[in-house]
Amino acid sequence: MERKEAAESRERQDGLDPFERFVEVSTGVISRAPFFAVCVAVVVIWAASFPLWKSTTKWELAIHTFGAVLSLLLLVLLENAGRRNSEAQQEKLNVIAEALAALMDSRAADDPELREAAENLREAVGLEERH
Repeated sequence: MERKEAAESRERQDGLDPFERFVEVSTGVISRAPFFAVCVAVVVIWAASFPLWKSTTKWELAIHTFGAVLSLLLLVLLENAGRRNSEAQQEKLNVIAEALAALMDSRAADDPELREAAENLREAVGLEERH
């Protein structure tokens, strides 16, 4: 069975590479209430700063630029974490399916239908490995 990046990353001696460690820490921080509170505080401070700006266009541009950059960075971080999580889940399902197929093979000496079911299970797992 072919192993995915998520499995290889967990098996390495040094653990996660620097970007993966950064993603883990970042998702831990941004998925909690304090990060949301900081975002709300930034918006409140921005809204309260209206009288300090000479131009309403620059005032609006400031929040739109900040929001766009933050959204892009968060999207990249969360997509990376989600991809790695999906790969890890799929690897676990593949291992369970392979163990089940091996158990079915060990019991299939007298039952050709059970052997065929084990082969069908292995084929289904093989389809998942290619995606």
